[in-house]
Amino acid sequence: MADLKLASFPGHGIAAGAGAVARNEAMPLDLAWVRDQRVNLSGVERRAATLPGRRTVKKEAQAAWLLKAITCIDLTTLNGDDTAGRVERLCAKAKAPVRPDLLAALGMADRHITTGAICVYHRFVRTAVAALSGSGIPVAAVSTGFPAGLVAHDIKLREIEASVKDGAREIDIVITREHVLTGNWPALYEEMRDFRAACGEAHVKAILATGDLKTLRNVARASLVCMMAGADFIKTSTGKESVNATLPVTLVMLRMIRAYLERTGFKVGYKPAGGISAAKDVLNYQIMMKEELGRDWLEPNLFRIGASSLLADIERQLEHHVTGRYSAFNRHAVG
Repeated sequence: MADLKLASFPGHGIAAGAGAVARNEAMPLDLAWVRDQRVNLSGVERRAATLPGRRTVKKEAQAAWLLKAITCIDLTTLNGDDTAGRVERLCAKAKAPVRPDLLAALGMADRHITTGAICVYHRFVRTAVAALSGSGIPVAAVSTGFPAGLVAHDIKLREIEASVKDGAREIDIVITREHVLTGNWPALYEEMRDFRAACGEAHVKAILATGDLKTLRNVARASLVCMMAGADFIKTSTGKESVNATLPVTLVMLRMIRAYLERTGFKVGYKPAGGISAAKDVLNYQIMMKEELGRDWLEPNLFRIGASSLLADIERQLEHHVTGRYSAFNRHAVG
């Protein structure tokens, strides 16, 4: 698994490494395909449980994988006490996520390493766009009544349009969970089609809130319907549910991405979010991405990680790689 090396690290950029990805053009709703989905729960749990013990990366290879993970982070603040100042500090960290002395020690001082995006509420889109001007880092806005998604449909569409107008290049929407729980797949499809249309050129990430969907079969079916309707990414969670990203859910969603690719030829991205705060955990997600979908899905144009405190732990692990000593967590502030 040690195929990412510091010496050949390709650097950051939305099309780094994997090249440009054709946007998902969607397809008509195929209810037979949706209803045919079944999930072997014991098989999924067994595969997810054995992954950490079977695949490991160490030393220089681990440092390279963690640097790559940084370029895929959607550095996020979605708190009720967010302020413009907090968002501006987060943007500064996104532009320089690793201390210069550590990058120099790793031989990476000349590489333009940034996070994949900044993710904020609509209120702070303009603030983030201004703070990131010239950096090439996109702003992602959560939308459609995040996190519950229980506002009127026309309000959801206006919220998307307002965030795009303010400069958001990515929109993280929340689906109506009721459509999934009641098996109303046509309603979910039409909702997602409207969201995609409202986004225009901005890419849309469909948040399934998998912790609310009750079964892995529902996760599989909802993933498929959202991709059929044009989602550029499918995302696990808002981070506000009682259960967020997990490896079993990830495996099911990745298998749906693979099935959709085989049927349509379109590559859809994946974003786990919520509860990923340790460097050792993100390595498991990266390894699963590579094993299930291939090398292209280790790049920020097809893989994002919704996180806040994760970046601090990655920087801490990189310092340990350089110095051989662990530093206090509070020495690696995110914002």
